[in-house]
Amino acid sequence: MQLQDKYRIALLSAYALSLHGFEALLPTPIPWLKLGLANIITLVALMLYGFKTAMTVTLIRVILASIFTGTFLGPSFMLSLGGGVSSTAAMGLAWAVSRHFFGPVGLSLIGALFHNAAQLALAYLVFIQRIEAIMIISPVIILIGAVTGLMNGVVGGLLIKNLSRE
Repeated sequence: MQLQDKYRIALLSAYALSLHGFEALLPTPIPWLKLGLANIITLVALMLYGFKTAMTVTLIRVILASIFTGTFLGPSFMLSLGGGVSSTAAMGLAWAVSRHFFGPVGLSLIGALFHNAAQLALAYLVFIQRIEAIMIISPVIILIGAVTGLMNGVVGGLLIKNLSRE
C-alpha cells in the first residue's frame, strides 16, 4: 500500500468518524435508530477508490467509534460491525458485478438492506432469540433503512460527482 493510499484512508476514515459523531448529536424518534450518514463515506470510497479502501474505512470507523463511545466489543459494536461489514461487502459485490447497472443510489439501497438484514439476524441470533419480535420490527427497520439509504445515495452521488470533477 502506497503512502498516498494510507493518507486517503485516514482522511476518509476521519470524515466517516466525524459524520458518525455528528449523527449521534441528532435527536431520533427511536433510540437505536441511526441515519447511517457515515455510510456516505463508505459509498464514496467504494466508487472512487475500490472495495479494499471502502472496507478499510468501514472497519476503522466502526472500531474507533466504538472505542470513543465506550461500546467496543459490546452489543452495539457487534451489531455495527456486522451491519457495516455486510453492507460494504454487498455493495462491493454489486459494484464488481455490474458497474454500469448500479449507481450511488442503487448501491446505497443495497448497502442499507444488507446492513439492516445483518443487524436483524445478529439481534435474533445473539440477543433476542424470539423470531416474533424480529418479524414485528423488521418492516419498520427495512422501510426506514430504504429511506435513509435513498437519501445517503443521493448525497453520496453528489459528492462523487463533485469529487470526480477535481
